[in-house]
Amino acid sequence: MAKKPLYMKHGGPVERLLRPYQEFFFTASFGGLLLLGSTILALVWANSPWAESYEHLWHTEISLHIGSLQLSETLHHWINDGLMAVFFFTVGLEIKRELLTGELSTPRQAMLPIAAAVGGMIVPAAIYAWFNAGTPEVSGWGVPMATDIAFALGILALVGDRVPVPLKIFLTALAIVDDLGAVLVIAFFYTSNLDFTALGLGAALLVAMIAANIFGVRAPSVYLGLGFATWLCFLYSGVHATIAGVLAAMTIPAKTMIDEDEFEARAKDLMKRFRAAQTDSDRKVIVQALEYSCLHVEAPLQRIEHSNHFWVAFVIMPVFALSNAGLELGAGLLDAFSSAVTLGIVFGLVVGKQIGVTLFSYLVVKLGWASLPEGVSWQHVYAASWLAGIGFTMSLFIANLGFESADVLSSAKAGVLAASLIAGVVGYLLMKRVIASHPTA
Repeated sequence: MAKKPLYMKHGGPVERLLRPYQEFFFTASFGGLLLLGSTILALVWANSPWAESYEHLWHTEISLHIGSLQLSETLHHWINDGLMAVFFFTVGLEIKRELLTGELSTPRQAMLPIAAAVGGMIVPAAIYAWFNAGTPEVSGWGVPMATDIAFALGILALVGDRVPVPLKIFLTALAIVDDLGAVLVIAFFYTSNLDFTALGLGAALLVAMIAANIFGVRAPSVYLGLGFATWLCFLYSGVHATIAGVLAAMTIPAKTMIDEDEFEARAKDLMKRFRAAQTDSDRKVIVQALEYSCLHVEAPLQRIEHSNHFWVAFVIMPVFALSNAGLELGAGLLDAFSSAVTLGIVFGLVVGKQIGVTLFSYLVVKLGWASLPEGVSWQHVYAASWLAGIGFTMSLFIANLGFESADVLSSAKAGVLAASLIAGVVGYLLMKRVIASHPTA
């Protein structure tokens, strides 16, 4: 039987503080490897004798009937508009957690990853815009802004256990800020004509979720039900439906009803009563009281985020990769690399990310607004800047929103896949070299 990861064991205050991050890294790392497998499968399938079945599968029409309401979309659209809304919902939970208790909770803590993320968005977007200036394809400037956290952390896992935890936290926070930037870009620049009636109804449902939070409603089912209705409204409104996921996440209660000390006292008292109980009925009541205390010592945000990570990392993102990464590697692929779209994405992700992340990080440290985490050197930051060039999931997602032409979208996919491969391989080699030269880090 495989050993449980060390972070699953009980430990002192430091271990308890780091455990949520370590659990996240554990999930994201293995999810990254699964994501890589799904990408390879999509490429092999799209270039096999069964390539036609690949295209046919994702263009299968699926209808959803809710009373008189009918939604009919292809499987590909259901994945990108439906399953990815759950992905964005989880991203929203991570953003809220980081803002309240994580690396983004204080200005000085937040400054370094925020600066790195901003630089890693501005410079790649500017490089892409320079390559495509004066053409309709300039609208794809958002594609090279993204960082795929699952792939990035997956590669860090391949480097080994000597990667400093503060570096993992820095890269995670960077990617989360990056995701927030991507969400804002999608909301403001990749929306269609608005239906203000549907948008107003969606806004009213969000207000209802906020009110539920204020009045102490803790049941996740209430928020998930209202969140689903909000998603439907946004789907009809013209604002991309995945934005509903992020906004709904911000309404989820993040505070516990009881603190750790009170929970411990209750649990000890209930266990004494359980051992002294004479009947099964009494024991059942005590167990229910203990379950009630367990529910209230964990915030709904933590509970939902924890349960979502499995589905996002091991189902949603691999399915998204399988349905979006299929690119025909024929003679047309070479032509794609003469396209300004492809070149803009490759240079944006590969060159722009390392310049933007490293330069902006250096500036805020030099100005005294932030400091490098303990055990993290500038060599670590530079290696991480290469890993930030793995755009993949979010880049493919934005490319689907930004380009209507199938040929242009294929060029964009070629750029995203090539850039992510280059950034991943070079980032891995650089990080391995840095770790080897910093044995005490």
